[in-house]
This record gives sequence, structure tokens and C-alpha cells, in this order.
Amino acid sequence: MIQITRAVKHTKMVKYVLTSFYILLFQLANVQVSFASDLISLFQLKGDFIQGGLIRGHLPTEGKLLLDGKKVFITHSGDFAFGFGRDAAKQSELVWITADGSRETQQLQIKQRQYRIQKINGLPVDKVTPRTRAQKLHIKKDIALTSEARSHQSSYLGFVQKFIWPAAGRISGVYGSQRVLNGQPRRPHFGLDIAGPTGSRVIAPADGQVVVAEPDMYFSGGTVIIDHGGGVFSSFLHLSKINVRLLQMVKQGEAIAEMGASGRVTGPHLDWRINWFNIRLDPAKLVSAKPPAKVQVREKRHDKIPPRKLILPAGGKHD
Repeated sequence: MIQITRAVKHTKMVKYVLTSFYILLFQLANVQVSFASDLISLFQLKGDFIQGGLIRGHLPTEGKLLLDGKKVFITHSGDFAFGFGRDAAKQSELVWITADGSRETQQLQIKQRQYRIQKINGLPVDKVTPRTRAQKLHIKKDIALTSEARSHQSSYLGFVQKFIWPAAGRISGVYGSQRVLNGQPRRPHFGLDIAGPTGSRVIAPADGQVVVAEPDMYFSGGTVIIDHGGGVFSSFLHLSKINVRLLQMVKQGEAIAEMGASGRVTGPHLDWRINWFNIRLDPAKLVSAKPPAKVQVREKRHDKIPPRKLILPAGGKHD
């Protein structure tokens, strides 16, 4: 009788130990799953997970990030950004490779958008269909210059700021719209157009360094590009006057240029664009719903700020 009682107790203890072991395994598995599925919280990802959206975050420890197999540039401070193009797929894969080589993966759901069709007439024929060799060489040079400027990796932290509108005025064109120019289908519009009088102030939407300051590009006319760091760049097109120089550091709110009607336009306006390296994003996702009635211009600092060293990827291109 005593032996039977002991056997029963032993059996119960074995069952208890096994049950506790399986529960522990289950809990550990759950911790691993929840950890892997919460990279958004872990990295404090902020922004719209939508076509044209810019996402910003912070890596709290050492490691690497991959977005759809491509390495995400991480600044010295651990801050980073990435974005989704106009026609990004419904799903994107974010992978964190930790310092010990382990990998955590999360599938990001990207909201899809419907885009408008915008018809613009009255443009000069040569600005819609360039015909001469000189015109085509001009365009080729412009593309090479802007592509090179946007390939730089820098650790400036302007991109983590809350962006402000670079100009006051009326929105006359939006990101992603399919353009029909003089009756001919052309590439989509990748900027946000703000219409206003020639000479209207254009200010820096965030801190950064001027990496392009060209008065006469073929399509965009007077053009300025600012590197905000983390692969995030602002472009300002169709300017009538440029008030900054190449490699100059600028602060958010400082006057950088004046609105104009240079390049391929039908009237004065600012075409503001946002890039994550070569991926074109929607500026409207970074600011309030509409431009202000008047921009607040920040006084420029008179002390010289030495340009920070640009960190270039191998071959000068973003991988």
C-alpha cells in the first residue's frame, strides 16, 4: 500500500515537472516571438507606413538593419531612417542582425495609395521633349550631379527633427500624381508644389548641409539640395534666387532661397522634394496639413560652422 502511494506521488511529481518544463518552453517561445514582432516599439519607429512615407527610428544597441535585403545606414548616434517609394509593395521586410549575429525579422505592412492625374498645358515644347544635343547633355549633367549628392551617407541629425514648411502659399501640386504635359504622358510628380509670388522666402525645413546649389538646371531651374543626415535629403526647385553656398551648414528656419519660375514651369512656385537616398518620398507626410500664411525666418548665425566630414559608402554609392 505504501509502495503504491509512493508510486502515485512519484508519477504526479514527474507530471508536474514535465508540465512546468513545457510551460517554461512555451513562455520562452512566446518571449522570442513577441520580441521579434515588436521591432517597431524596440526601435521607436515613427512615421507613416504608406507609399511615400518616411520612417525614423533609433537603434538602442549595436547591430545592423536590413530593409528588403538592403543595409540601412545608421548614424553615429544610433538614429536611422528609411522610406517607401511611390509604388512600394504591400509588404516590406525589416531585419535586425544583432552584435552576436542572431537575426530578428518583422514584416511591415505598407498602405497602398491612389494617385491623381494632373494635366498641365502651355509648357515650352523643348521643356517637355528636349531635342538638341546641348539640351540632352545639360539634363545628363544635372542627373549625375543630383544622384551623386544624394548618394552620400552623413551622420547629421536634422532628419530626426520635426520638419516645418519651407514656404508659405497655396498647394498647387501633390506627390505621386501622374503628369500629362502638353497632352503627353510623362513621369509622375515626386514633389509638393507650393504656389506663391516670385521672391517669396524659402526656408530650411530642418538642419543640414547644402550639397547642391545650382542656378540653372534644365528642368528644375534654380535648385538647392540639403543633406539632413541619415540619407534624408530635401530638394528645392524653380528658385529665382539662391542665398546659400555649397557645403554651407544651415539651421531649421533659416532663409536659403527665393521662390521663382525657373526651369519647366507655368508660373512661380516652390517644388519641395524629399528623398531617402534615391527613393523619392512624400514631403506632405512630414508636416502639418497645409502651408502657413507666413513663414517664420530664423536669423542666421554669423559664426562659421566647419562642414562635417561626409561618410561615403564603398564606391560612393548607397548599397
